[in-house]
Amino acid sequence: MTESRIRRLATTLMDATTDKDLLVQEQIYNALCYLGESEPEEILHACDEYLRQHDKLAYPHRVIILKAMETVVKNNIAFLDKSTAKVVIFLASNEMTKSKEVVRDWQQAASSVLVAVGQRFINKVMEEVLTKFQPGILPHYFIMQTFANLSVSNVFGMVPFLNSILGTMLPMLGMAKQDHMKSVFCYALQHFSESIQEYLANLDKAPDPTVRKDTFSNEIFSAYEVLFNSWLQHREAKLRLAVVEAIGPMSYLMPSEKLEEQLPKLIPGILALYKKHAEAFYISKSLCQILEASVNIGSRSLDMQLDSLLGTLHPQICAPADPSIPLTVKNHTEVLRCFTVLACSFPDRVLAFLLPKLESSNERTRVGTLLIMRQIINSASSQMEIKKPFILASMKLPLQDSNNKVKRAVVQVISAMAHHGYLEQAGGEVMLEYLIRQCALPSDAPKKQLPDADDFTSNSVQSISVNTLFLLSTTVDRMSNVLWPYLLEFVTPVQFTNALTPLCKSLMYLAMKKQEEGENASLIRYDLNANLPSPYAITTRLLVVSSQPHVGDCRGAAALRLLNVLHYSVHPALDQLWSKKVPPLVEYIEENTEKSLCQKEWEEKLLLFLQETLTAVSDNAWICQFSTEMCKQLNSYNGFPLEKNFLYKCIGTTLGACVSKDLVQKQLQELLETARYHEEAEREGLASCFGICAINHLEETLAKLEDFVRSDIFKKSVGLFSIFKDRSDNEVEKIKSTLILCYGYVAVYAPKELVLSRIEADILKNVFQYFNTKVLGIKVETKDLTLKLCLIRSICMISQAIYNGVKCGDFVFSRKAELVAQMVEFIKAEPLDSMRTPVRQRAMITCTYLVVLEPHLSDPDRTELIDTCLASVLALPPLDSARERDGGVTDAWHKELLYGDTISALKDLLKSLLQRNLTPHGLQDMFAHLGPWIKSSKEHERQRAVEVSAALLDFYLGKLNVSTVIPFYNLGVLIALFSPRCSDSLASVRQYAVDCVYCLLYIQLCYEGFARDHRDEMVEGLKALKKGLEEPDFTVLFHTCNNIAMVIGKRVPPDQLMSLLLAMFEGLVDPDKNCSRAATVMINALLKERGGVLQEKVPDIMSIIHSKLQEVDEEHVRKAAQQTVYILASQHKSVVVSSLLGSSLPFDSHTCTMWRSLATEPTLTAQILEQLLEKVNRDVPYKESKSFLLGSSSERVATPLPLAATCALHEIMSAPESGAAVLGLYPRLFVTLLLRVSCTVGVQLPKNLQSRERRSAGPGAAPRSLEPCSRAVETLQAMLARGGSEEVARAVGSAGGWELMGSAERHHDGIAVLASAMARHAGPRLPLIVKDLIPVLSSVLDNQRVTATAFLAELLNSNVVNDLILLETMMDNMTGRQKDSCILVRMLALRGLGNISSGAPEKVRKHGAKLLASMVNGMDDKDDPHNLVALEAMSSLSKLLDHVEERDIQSMLLHIAIRIRPFFDSEQPDLRKSSIVLFGNLTKFSEGNCEVFFEQILNGLVTLLLHLQDPKPEVVKACKFALRMCGPSMGCEGLCDMFLNHLREDRSLHYGEFMNNVCKHLMQSYPEMLNRLISTNLFYFKSSWVDIRAAAPMFIGFLVLHVDEDHCQQVDLDQLISSLNLLLKDPAPAVRVKVAETLGRLVRIL
Repeated sequence: MTESRIRRLATTLMDATTDKDLLVQEQIYNALCYLGESEPEEILHACDEYLRQHDKLAYPHRVIILKAMETVVKNNIAFLDKSTAKVVIFLASNEMTKSKEVVRDWQQAASSVLVAVGQRFINKVMEEVLTKFQPGILPHYFIMQTFANLSVSNVFGMVPFLNSILGTMLPMLGMAKQDHMKSVFCYALQHFSESIQEYLANLDKAPDPTVRKDTFSNEIFSAYEVLFNSWLQHREAKLRLAVVEAIGPMSYLMPSEKLEEQLPKLIPGILALYKKHAEAFYISKSLCQILEASVNIGSRSLDMQLDSLLGTLHPQICAPADPSIPLTVKNHTEVLRCFTVLACSFPDRVLAFLLPKLESSNERTRVGTLLIMRQIINSASSQMEIKKPFILASMKLPLQDSNNKVKRAVVQVISAMAHHGYLEQAGGEVMLEYLIRQCALPSDAPKKQLPDADDFTSNSVQSISVNTLFLLSTTVDRMSNVLWPYLLEFVTPVQFTNALTPLCKSLMYLAMKKQEEGENASLIRYDLNANLPSPYAITTRLLVVSSQPHVGDCRGAAALRLLNVLHYSVHPALDQLWSKKVPPLVEYIEENTEKSLCQKEWEEKLLLFLQETLTAVSDNAWICQFSTEMCKQLNSYNGFPLEKNFLYKCIGTTLGACVSKDLVQKQLQELLETARYHEEAEREGLASCFGICAINHLEETLAKLEDFVRSDIFKKSVGLFSIFKDRSDNEVEKIKSTLILCYGYVAVYAPKELVLSRIEADILKNVFQYFNTKVLGIKVETKDLTLKLCLIRSICMISQAIYNGVKCGDFVFSRKAELVAQMVEFIKAEPLDSMRTPVRQRAMITCTYLVVLEPHLSDPDRTELIDTCLASVLALPPLDSARERDGGVTDAWHKELLYGDTISALKDLLKSLLQRNLTPHGLQDMFAHLGPWIKSSKEHERQRAVEVSAALLDFYLGKLNVSTVIPFYNLGVLIALFSPRCSDSLASVRQYAVDCVYCLLYIQLCYEGFARDHRDEMVEGLKALKKGLEEPDFTVLFHTCNNIAMVIGKRVPPDQLMSLLLAMFEGLVDPDKNCSRAATVMINALLKERGGVLQEKVPDIMSIIHSKLQEVDEEHVRKAAQQTVYILASQHKSVVVSSLLGSSLPFDSHTCTMWRSLATEPTLTAQILEQLLEKVNRDVPYKESKSFLLGSSSERVATPLPLAATCALHEIMSAPESGAAVLGLYPRLFVTLLLRVSCTVGVQLPKNLQSRERRSAGPGAAPRSLEPCSRAVETLQAMLARGGSEEVARAVGSAGGWELMGSAERHHDGIAVLASAMARHAGPRLPLIVKDLIPVLSSVLDNQRVTATAFLAELLNSNVVNDLILLETMMDNMTGRQKDSCILVRMLALRGLGNISSGAPEKVRKHGAKLLASMVNGMDDKDDPHNLVALEAMSSLSKLLDHVEERDIQSMLLHIAIRIRPFFDSEQPDLRKSSIVLFGNLTKFSEGNCEVFFEQILNGLVTLLLHLQDPKPEVVKACKFALRMCGPSMGCEGLCDMFLNHLREDRSLHYGEFMNNVCKHLMQSYPEMLNRLISTNLFYFKSSWVDIRAAAPMFIGFLVLHVDEDHCQQVDLDQLISSLNLLLKDPAPAVRVKVAETLGRLVRIL
């Protein structure tokens, strides 16, 4: 019986193989394999029987069964019975040969079964298959393929048969006419040959060790003759490739003499195939095997074939391999193996062939040849040993090749040579030099290449060369003596600059390695290495390149490290100094990036290091030699301006340390003669050099500069240049510029005690002599910009030198006025429409240093200087417009930088001038110049002027030192100049203006006698006000200006008040309207301080501001108007309210402003709010308006008076000042506005207002809509915000409550959000609100009852209701609403009762019976078509269950459980979720009715487990909860733990694994439940949800998997199999997959 059921299962699965879904087919295959694991013999027999009986079954379905058989055989081969094996062999053999035609998938599957059985039963398989392999009859295609595969899978079993197979097969080769048969014979011969080779290679393990190669040689040769002589000539490419693949392995087995005999034909035959086949890999692989076989037998005829071999193979390597096609890469590997075989046998001839190819004009030929050279250098090293000089000599041409691919290949050859000792030979240095040249290639960013581009950039060549050099230095031991110290030769030549970093790293590694060998090993032997650079040259070079440390892959660190390692070779005295000083320098480089490194600071560190080095050496001869070497290297850096500039500084430093004055003068003369004056960096460098040298050699330096001008060299230069008229002036000016700059640097660097006496007598005289050109005795002003800038810089440096000199106080600079005048002339000459040069900035910096020197400037000179500088800088056009006019964005950054520097220079100059007269008069004088600019109508001029003013006042305050109390007589005038600017249209001007007022008030305090560090609280408040001036919001500006005015009013002395007011009135005509209005604000604020005067003027002021409201729409004017409206309203509130309510809707902005002004004083505001509330409640909220169309529903239209009053309430409560009044009327306002919201949901505007609102939607329209509900909601929000309940409004907003309130469907949800927020944030307000709301529960309007019920229901959710002793009343009112005519009210009432569990759980115990009765009644509500009330009852009951007494629930428990069970499978997700959650909660009370309720759990268990696959996540979550709750009641600890651990809400569930474990526990604890569980699952086979239909058969499968044999008889197997069969036809593939899986598992219970 059991067997028939297993077969029935297998048959069911095999019937289903016709399923078209691939996943289902795969699962059927898996299921058959599963059955096979349990009963392999039975299943194999079942498959055999099925395939025999279903002879017509299409082959794709037969393939699934055969594949399953193969797997079962493979996995159980050790246990298979011989008889079963025979059955399987017979079936597979028949399936394989049933069709004479080749049906690949089907016959391959059958063949694979035979191969699997052949692993153990090779004799049986051969016995069967050989019957179909008869002499003289062409065998089936797959007979041969099976032989071939068996020979690979079972070598030792199959080789003994091969002799006879070959004997039978050979005559058949001639009978094969079709290509596929010929191919399979080739396939067989290939695998036979490979298995014979493997057998012979492992004779020690073989069953018959007497087998020899010659056993098969003749047969293999006979086969070879057919293949080579006949089939290889076939026109079918696939067949030719099959022949080639076979001949390769066959060549190893052919008789030696036959192979030798065949080679003259065989090799040309194979080579000829390259022309016929694009895919060459198989040909190359076979050829390599033939070559190896030929070499193994010591072939003599191979020599004859060599030329054609080389000629054919070489192009294969020259064609580049495509990495995206793996076979081309493999082909390259095989061809290179061929060259290795040939090079080992014929080294001379291979080289003779290859080396001339290096001279080819074809790039691919050259690259390919180099690849082969690398291969044979590496793989035929012993044969190439004596050829090394020849190979090296042949590399001359490739070394000159400019092609990047060739270069890359050459570098790879050099790497191979290094490993095999080539570079130690004569000529090896040339290879190394080539490698270093590639390291020095420019490392430009590589261009983007196309994905298929095979070209290399110079960057990639450089990269591979750098890596190769480092590897040779560090990993190839034999290269150490070759590279050290030879690599030093490449450090100093400039052409190797780009290779410096890798060179330095390699040299440092080699030097350290030499040091490890012994103390003197790393010493450089100059006697043995004449070409090495001197220590002076190396030191100079490494020091100079370190000045740009991050260039060239961070060469600075590498250069300094190398320098440190070479210290002993440079000079023995440097050991300790460099060991101490170099590491911190390297660390400094590594701590900084190229951007963060301060170049000036870095150069100073290097120059100090050089200075300390020179001090440590302290050998004049060495230093002289060092300086000479430095000068020699200057010309090397002509293309490197930054490095050359630094080298000049190094020369200056070295000459400064030189004792020999003659040498110093000689070197300086040489520098002057050879300098390239037309380069700016060179001019700077030369001047720096002279300046640094002057520190120790002032006299010599000055003398040399004078001598040079008088010398023939200078005159010749000038004379020579004058021949070329177009060049002469320019070149001469550059020389003069440099000399002028030299004098400036000398003045700065030279000792002050020596230089001061020489400034006027020598330095300035010569400077002006070079600058002023005379034509016919008349001085001509130069136009050369360089000369002009150099003069300015030189005078600036001279001034600094005087200023910093020790005798500065005593020094009278007689030429000061002349120099200032010269600078003023330069500034005046600059154009006012643009700033292209730094002349202004440099000239002002120079004046800054000049004006502080004695004597004082005269007043006219001072005035001219100030006015010229202000006009030259402040009047410049804005940066943006200058950029647009010039049309360039490229130099925008430089212009911005230059502009910033120029403004800073102007500030510094004016501070220097102010410093000379630090008094109120001096300040007044300065602002007499600045005043017109501060009031300019042009924004950019005002901005610059006020910025400069702020800097000057801050400077004045910082420097002020008052010894006697004196009046600051011009305080009022200055404050009036700046305070209106606090409202300027430019934010930056506003900020600077506050700073000016702040400084002025502190200056006043200082003059009143307060200490300079005294801090006044009022004045300090100005700083805080600056924040309000950042954005141009006029409300903020008004407020800030008002506060500033209050500070000014309190701090300005009485005698200054009138002048301040008068000056403020002058500000009303300011060109900037903002500043004009700010003046008004400040006048008002100042007058407000005099309250009495203001009261008298109220009517006049109100009249003026009212007209302003109509004329000017400005925020500051509107704010001023609010005071007037307040006064009027305090006298005539009723009239004001009525007239304002009479304004047409929507209110315009002026009306809104007036409403908001009524919020000024709490008492007045409260009275006006009460009036407005009375008007909201007096009239009905809406009127029903019937449409004239027949049958159309009526619509609700808002009444105008409540609407206008609502709008007015909103405007008043928007004003912050209304807070106190709103607090006083909080409950009444809240309830009125809440009901107003309720009554306006879905209410329309009157027709006349609708059209007016559309018309007013223009630029002047009020921003808010008049839509009644929106207005009511906004007003309620404003009331909450003003009543101190901002948290409530915010909480409702973030929860989306305001939007919900306006929705007819979700209005009650919005009200609940509001109630919740009120309970959390406004608890104390609730008693009076509840008191006013309870009567509304009886309102005739449904919407008001819904609103009141929703609000109170949600309040019951909070314990605040209990704390305020409101709960009993509210609960009674909710219970009373259960009979309400409105379903929504009934539902909300139940929700409220359920909410008591959260708000007052202890009350639930007290009123448990009453609450439970309400819930049960709700579930039984008859007038509930959509189950809304029932759903709410279940949800609320779930909440109440945690708190009711057990005795209250026990009597209803079973009734509730049975009542909710149908909802588990409801189509409504909410009902499924609520009923399942409630069920989970009911389990807490199951102890008393343990057995009865346990039955309910078992009834629901399958449903809950299946609904873990529910399409709705909330239902899945509910199921997890219910199962966790049911766990403890099920009496199975393992199951309980699983539910608790795996069904946590936050944990994702692997459903299949989980169900597997659940079923395991169920079958261990309740095996008797098997049939019941299966039956319940069968019910869900018809579920409408696919996932649940798929889960049900899977559930059954896992139950079956884990049930004990004793309990299997419970199951009605026939019914189960029938149901699964039916479900196997389900339209969803996912379901069919699970059914197939389960069918496989049924083997457990058969």
